[in-house]
Amino acid sequence: MAPSALERKIQAVLDSRASRSILRRVDQPPPVGRNLVDFSSNDYLSLSTHPTLRSLFLRKLSTADLVLGSGGSRLLDGNTFAHYALETRLKEFFGAPSALLFNSGYDANVAIFTTLPQPGDVIIVDELIHASVWDGCRASRASENLRTFRHNDVKSLEDRINSFLAVREDIRLARSSVFVAVETLYSMDGDFAPLQAIVGIVERLLPLGNGHIVVDEAHATGLYGPQGKGLVAKLGLESRVTFSQNLLTKVIRLAVVLTNPLIRNYLVNYARSLIFTTALCHSNVVSIDCSFDMLQNGEAQKVVWFVDGLTADN
Repeated sequence: MAPSALERKIQAVLDSRASRSILRRVDQPPPVGRNLVDFSSNDYLSLSTHPTLRSLFLRKLSTADLVLGSGGSRLLDGNTFAHYALETRLKEFFGAPSALLFNSGYDANVAIFTTLPQPGDVIIVDELIHASVWDGCRASRASENLRTFRHNDVKSLEDRINSFLAVREDIRLARSSVFVAVETLYSMDGDFAPLQAIVGIVERLLPLGNGHIVVDEAHATGLYGPQGKGLVAKLGLESRVTFSQNLLTKVIRLAVVLTNPLIRNYLVNYARSLIFTTALCHSNVVSIDCSFDMLQNGEAQKVVWFVDGLTADN
């Protein structure tokens, strides 16, 4: 049978990517245990293979009331005591007013940007922001006011905000909001956002409180700040950032949005990536809990010091 019209078009697109050496593949990975050096993993501290974490996880798993599955969405049977207890622990660990678990950083960013910006609001993102933020922004009710600023360029951000202030009375009078989205550590480039300067610019230009900073700490949490709490905590900016999305893929799978109770309640009611997906299975919840044991008891910090020593020597 001849290929269908859809198959021909798809094949042509894939052939084009292959001709430009940008065709993505998911092939069989190398065998576990081979003496290979991995320069692409985001398991920065190798905690996923750390013997202490493995032992702790297996011990807790053996005594857990629930192990497999979760039973449904967080809004149905998936909101178990284990999920609630972990969320409470995260809130207290990060010193946040409230915390909301998501299944992945992608889900968390899509949730924030598809739900929070209201019609007429403005979204300004670093030009190198993660794809999940882009997807959320493009599906946002404020997508027509989506703009970028040059990567880590505070003057470019200032100019963007001023361009809206010049023509939008509703923004000057704080009747509409401006969302500024950055990552603290950009994984593909390895540089840090000038977070203190960005916060200062937003507060100076939007003094009535309608500037909201959304910080993605996916590649900084676990590595920087007190007990690995991230760069927001290291810089003491917790109360000046509206949302902090902390992702611990380099420890064990976790995404949590740290914000105030009002916004948490709004996300619970409108974030489709939370409402219409099955909650984290209990084994994930146990593994995340074990990871935070290592952050809080100092075991993870020992690995950070070791990695810092390797980079300092080179």
